[in-house]
Order: sequence, then C-alpha cells, then structure tokens
Amino acid sequence: MDLLNTLVDKGLRRELPTREEALAVLATSDDELLDVVAAAGKVRRQWFGRRVKLNYLVNLKSGLCPEDCSYCSQRLGSKAEILKYTWLKPEEASQAAAAGVAGGAKRVCLVASGRGPTDRDVDRVGKTIEAIKEQNEGIEVCACLGLLSDGQAERLKDAGADAYNHNLNTSEATYGAITKTHTYADRVDTVQKAHAAGLSACSGLIAGMGESDEDLVDVVYSLRELDPDSVPVNFLIPFEGTPLAKEWNLTPQRALRILAMVRFVCPDVEVRLAGGREVHLRTMQPLALHLVNSIFLGDYLTSEGQAGQADLDMIADAGFEVEGAGTSTLPAHRSDIAEPAGGCGSQGSGASVCGSSAPADGAGCGSSCGGCSGHAGHEAPVPAQAEAGEVRTGLVAVRRRGAGTDLAPNA
Repeated sequence: MDLLNTLVDKGLRRELPTREEALAVLATSDDELLDVVAAAGKVRRQWFGRRVKLNYLVNLKSGLCPEDCSYCSQRLGSKAEILKYTWLKPEEASQAAAAGVAGGAKRVCLVASGRGPTDRDVDRVGKTIEAIKEQNEGIEVCACLGLLSDGQAERLKDAGADAYNHNLNTSEATYGAITKTHTYADRVDTVQKAHAAGLSACSGLIAGMGESDEDLVDVVYSLRELDPDSVPVNFLIPFEGTPLAKEWNLTPQRALRILAMVRFVCPDVEVRLAGGREVHLRTMQPLALHLVNSIFLGDYLTSEGQAGQADLDMIADAGFEVEGAGTSTLPAHRSDIAEPAGGCGSQGSGASVCGSSAPADGAGCGSSCGGCSGHAGHEAPVPAQAEAGEVRTGLVAVRRRGAGTDLAPNA
C-alpha cells in the first residue's frame, strides 16, 4: 500500500505526515489492519527496538474533585462509587511505589485529584518524591497534580521530579463539550510550564468519547507541536455515574488504528498504551505492543487492570522485553538534549504517566490526571457469536478498585 510505505519512510526520517495521511490511517479497513500494524511497527522498532517501558501509579489523593470532566469518576457531581481519601503520607506512598518497582516499573507517577496543587501541596509532594527516591535508587518520578501555577513546576523540579503529566485529552474544538470548569488553553499552559521548568513533559489523549476522526488527528497534531517526550493514549471506560457512561464507541480494530496513527505522527516519542486497554483491545493487546513502547503495569486509577504478572507474560510471549532501569527510553537525538538523573527526554528525563502493579485498591482518576480513564477486569462473560468489529458494550463489568473494602489505598 503506497500510503503505508510513505508513512514508514516519513516515520524513519521523523517527518510529519500530512493530515490527509493521518486521516487515511483511521479510515483503513479491517482487512488492512495487519498491514497498518506492521508498517507502524517498523517505525516503533527503528526508535525503540523491542523494549517496553513499565510505569506504576501511586494515587496520593482520590475523589472529591471540583472539576467537571465528563469522563472522570471523581468529577464534580459524580455518582460513581469510588474510594475517596485525602493525601497519603510520604512513607505510605514510598511503600506503594516499592511494589511497582519490584514488578519491573522504572517510573512512578504520583497522582492527586483536584484542579491543581496549592503551594502546600507542592511541598507535600516534594517530601513524597524524596521518600520514594531514598528507598528506590534510580527510579524516575512523574507528578500529575492538575493545572500548575507560576513557579510550581520549578519547585517540583527542585524537589526531584523528573516529569510532569497533563493530558490535552481531545481537540480544542470539542474540549468545551467535555469540560466546562477549565479550558483547553489551561491544559496547554500547564504542559508549557513543565517544559520551561526543565521537566520532561507527558501529554496525551482519550479516544472513544464520541469524537470524530478529525478531532483525533487535531489533538495528536497539537501534541506533536507541544513536543512532549511521552504521549499516553487512553481509551475511555464509560464509568457508571458519569455523563459518558453510555459512550461505547471503540472496537479493538479502531483502537489499533488510533495507536498506529499516533505512532506515525509521533514516531520518536514514548507512546504509551494507557487506560482502557483491557476493555477495548482485549485479546488483541499483544498487537498493540508493535505500536507502543510503554504500558502501565497492573492496576490503574478507579478501576482494575489485568494482573501485573499477566502484563509481564504478555510482553515476553509477544517477543518483547521489559526496558531496564539503566536504559534511556528515548532515542539519543532526544535524550541527549537534557538528561537529569531520572533518565531520558528532550525536556528532562523520560516522560511517563501513571500505572500500577499493586493489587487492586484505592485510586482515583480526575482532571489532575488528565484523562486516565481506568481499566476493567473480566467479570462478565463474553457474549456469544459477536460480529467481528462490533462494539461490545457488555463484554466486561468495570471493577472499582478497593470499593467496599477496608484495604488501604494502593495496598
């Protein structure tokens, strides 16, 4: 296919595809899917080989968010039954992080619900970063705290943070239909603040919220312009109790096409397979490893993912390898620009978002995380004789992490 040959050539040269080419990837047929995956896989292997970076979530504060992000179970007015708790102590967060590091994670993401941190919150997170790094030598830490005020990114950098995550989520044209309490420009400003402070910027999107192909291409091109080191791709989990509870718009085939398009537009950055992969990719998750070079390990925010050991088995069975702590995530032309102790990245260390390999327990996903829509475990049976490519809304029931239990957050 001439389109795919052109996209591979451009990806190997780090050349931006045209919008028409990106849209054409999303418009390919299911019969062409393996060709699309193979083509994007050539670009992925050029810049990242067969390495897969593992990331781990420590949710510092869950629920009770004043923002109204429609996808989020912690949003203002959410009726979702999730765990709600205030700030974890530094030693609690460090203990939780150690579980992820033991599972092979090289980055820990510290997430807190809310519009954005106060200066006192930044001090609190700084102490948590110090505690984690004291106990886990060489670990990278990404903060994910919401909208940043002037000077806060610099303070996080001084406290030892390597990266900052704040997702754009969707296109500028449709952002107002998803969130009213802050703007698309607010999110762009926070990513730019992270860049300016020397933090590795991490910013991505959520697919499956009813957006058009044009919206998906718009947000990915906006991300390319912002030049984050890491682009997490979330797939919406329609969480009961949120306005998007009935939005089931994705098939495994469409999810793979979206990942391929992101890889072609952002060939040499860390593309992370993020929230919703178990629900929407299901048994086709291993194919996604040919497109992405980073995943979350185990459980996620307000819902459960597949077991961390299952993630490790999937990586090995698909012929990939877990990226070691001593390996720079990004290719040399990006990581050589600036590389603090945390690792890789053109703006600092290698960017990441949040993941978890701990057993299912309390965690949250709010506007501060910027769109980690959560994962689900398999509680409902697979419907019999489903048509190929059909959107299957009843495939799984979302399991809320720790709800109805006495377990401590991230236990």
